[in-house]
Amino acid sequence: MEVLRPALINIHGIMYRRNQVKEERYEEEEDDFSYDPPLESEDLPAEEAGCDNNQIEQTDKGFRCAIDVPCVLYKYIIGKKGETRKRLEIDTKTTINIPKLGMEGQIVITGFQKAAVSSALTRVEVLIESFRKKQPFTHFLSFPLNAARIQEGFLRFKEEVLEQCSQDHGIEESIFQNPAKLHLTVGTLVLLSDTEVTKACEHLQECHSFIRDLTEGKPLPLEVTGVEYMNDDPATVDVLYAKVNAKDGTDKLQVVADRLVEHFVSAGQMVREWDRVKLHGTVMNTLFRKDSAAEDRGGQGRQNPKDREAFDARNVLKNFGAYQFGELDLTAVQLSQRYSTDCTGYYTSAGSITLS
Repeated sequence: MEVLRPALINIHGIMYRRNQVKEERYEEEEDDFSYDPPLESEDLPAEEAGCDNNQIEQTDKGFRCAIDVPCVLYKYIIGKKGETRKRLEIDTKTTINIPKLGMEGQIVITGFQKAAVSSALTRVEVLIESFRKKQPFTHFLSFPLNAARIQEGFLRFKEEVLEQCSQDHGIEESIFQNPAKLHLTVGTLVLLSDTEVTKACEHLQECHSFIRDLTEGKPLPLEVTGVEYMNDDPATVDVLYAKVNAKDGTDKLQVVADRLVEHFVSAGQMVREWDRVKLHGTVMNTLFRKDSAAEDRGGQGRQNPKDREAFDARNVLKNFGAYQFGELDLTAVQLSQRYSTDCTGYYTSAGSITLS
């Protein structure tokens, strides 16, 4: 199936087919890796390659290209003991200069032939894109749901569920969402430098005009009613979420969410996962579960997500399937930083726009 549907990587509007290779894994004692990204189009001349030749300038000694790369990705281009960079340089007959690990800067590619620099640039960009996809997301776009009335409704829901369903498998207090963090996730982003965060904020500001047109410059009145689960078996649930609908019966919220994702996907800062955004406000999640084994591991985080313990949601769905959390007027879209919270307890905002 992987041969029939190979992974594709978009570099400057050109789709490259990602050939399957064996990825070598090394101990991180040198904090670098080896990886070779073969491209179906790697032998194309520069004028047909996917890289932006406007990035390549002619110098007295040949050709030069400088690209901004987050420093956390340098190690993937360097490789174990510099093997990946050496291989790229030999294959493309170029020189690739990379800042020292931990230092921000540009990766500079030089060579005597423009086609050689173009080929090296494309390979480096494929490496960056390949390993960027393996990074956990750092930021997310969301509609905050932490209005006072919704928080109060959520706390009542939590209290009643624990009172009526605490005997059901896997249900205990730690798997409930923090009421200050209630939100609807629109999409996730991997932003690995201050420059990328700044660009994401700029892209968000670019969305303000079409959002204002869609909402007619007014807040969106919403009602948070009912709960639903993510998987197929209500007896083994990992995520339970609250359903959110527009009070006026329109699909404006869905349209705004879809347009936001479309804009960020076009800008290359978000990967499209679904044709339409699945709007959900998480109220229970087994990833929140306190990990009693973490102390034995020296506090090194939770267990592997694959080992998370599901809970039996059948009685929750039966007794609270139409639960009324409350109503709110949605006024903003936020770009938030994962794991970081502000003084209110909500996620730290990197940027936001209003619906008006």
